[in-house]
Amino acid sequence: MYRDRVALYEEIEQSRGSKVLAYITGDRRGMETMMASEVVDFFVHHLDHIGVVNKISIILYTSGGETLSAWSLVNLLQMFCDELEVIIPSKCRSAGTLFCLGADKLLMTKQATLGPIDPSVNTPLNPQYAGGQPMARVPVSVEDVNAFLNQARELLGKDAVAQMFDRLAQNVHPLVLGEAFRARPQTRMLGRRLLSKHMQDEETINKILDFLCTESGSHDYTINRREARTELGLPVETPSWELYWLIKRLYDDISAELELTTPYEPRLILQGQNRGDYTLHRAIIESLDGGSHVFVSEGTILMQQVEIQPGVWSDAIADQREFEGWRYYNA
Repeated sequence: MYRDRVALYEEIEQSRGSKVLAYITGDRRGMETMMASEVVDFFVHHLDHIGVVNKISIILYTSGGETLSAWSLVNLLQMFCDELEVIIPSKCRSAGTLFCLGADKLLMTKQATLGPIDPSVNTPLNPQYAGGQPMARVPVSVEDVNAFLNQARELLGKDAVAQMFDRLAQNVHPLVLGEAFRARPQTRMLGRRLLSKHMQDEETINKILDFLCTESGSHDYTINRREARTELGLPVETPSWELYWLIKRLYDDISAELELTTPYEPRLILQGQNRGDYTLHRAIIESLDGGSHVFVSEGTILMQQVEIQPGVWSDAIADQREFEGWRYYNA
């Protein structure tokens, strides 16, 4: 919990000569959260309490999210400090990697990873998961759409591209495709503007963007500390052994609170009963000066009997979500 992490934040601030802010989005299977624009006001709360300082270190763990959210957050942080550093304890992918492009320094542990910044479009018009929940939608990868059309052009020729695009539009809503095509150059533009704030060499900037936006080949590709520093030329620093263990202890405590390594399983909440209440923490924004904002889901799991056909009954689990939103805690 937050009060147990206060001493760790104090030690990290002393070690880095900075003010520390943490932003952790959860990737617990079944309870994932992502970087989103709704957190900007919470960041403002923390930064107003921190004030304008020489250096801010943000501890960032995320699988990604909205690219414009990452853009807005990194620009907001730069308004409150002369130097911005990102401390990466483990995973910092997609929009998280885009965020990192705006940092003056990246402090990466040996297990820390970045990833490609090819965005995915997530809207109510996206295709549905086959057999999934009614509101569940398949993310549409911008680079997958582009790769499909390029492959059609190479294999079938230019004349077949229009036909293949028509086939694609029958399975993916045209407005979703439009947003995907718009997002591709926008992501590259955002990355260039962030890198240009602390890099002047155009060749290096293009090399980084080419790899992160296209050449990495797969959204699941991981970039470790060595590759980020030596191959891409990003401003990466290795933490001292003492600092590494401070970061590791902090991450382990947050991971335990968010249950990152435990898949969400409603039957475990029931524990053999017909009813079970739950309170789950799913994302965290916190600092010494501003306290802790936690994204919380609360509800009740019910085991019910449903008639799947006349005279045939089966057990079914119902999740009655009673609260979902941010709560504020202060040590």
